[in-house]
Amino acid sequence: MLYTTFNLAKAAGACSGSYEKMARALGGVKKYGADTPIPLAKTLEVCRLDNTLWTLRCTTLDSKTISVTYACDCAERVLPVYEAKYPDDKRVRSCIEIPRKYLTGEASEEDVERARTAAATAAEAAEAAWAAAWAAVWAAAWAATAAEAAAAATTAWATAWAAAWAATAAGAATAAEAEREWQTQHLIELLNK
Repeated sequence: MLYTTFNLAKAAGACSGSYEKMARALGGVKKYGADTPIPLAKTLEVCRLDNTLWTLRCTTLDSKTISVTYACDCAERVLPVYEAKYPDDKRVRSCIEIPRKYLTGEASEEDVERARTAAATAAEAAEAAWAAAWAAVWAAAWAATAAEAAAAATTAWATAWAAAWAATAAGAATAAEAEREWQTQHLIELLNK
């Protein structure tokens, strides 16, 4: 399980509304303790998915593996949207696979950067052709960016957003709700490993 603290969240620039909401849920910062660990599962319960993904940037232990895995998993869910439109283009798939390899030491930062650049180029082509394909490819590009430690938390959020947007663009509006529910449950699974 990953944890944050009130002090870590404040130092990272947490929005005052979410900070105060968490403080109320835990009985106040002074009573709970500014440096007492707060499980991210509690953050998810109180402040929802987007704020919890933001919180990955200020955890007591390194959250890079969870951030990269989560970003890649979200991008992978919408990969079929892109591949249906561009079945011969493997740049987006590579952009999801390379960060996973980076986590295990099988790819370098340079490999990640090349994959991200290739996916960004694919996104430019997809944007003109089809909005859902564009969102899918950007989800992959964000996933590749997650290999950079400083960007991992932001990337997890952006990938989740792009995946939900791609689901909406590809189908009914309820697809985005279903995607966000999957994203929430999947984050819980990753946090509990």
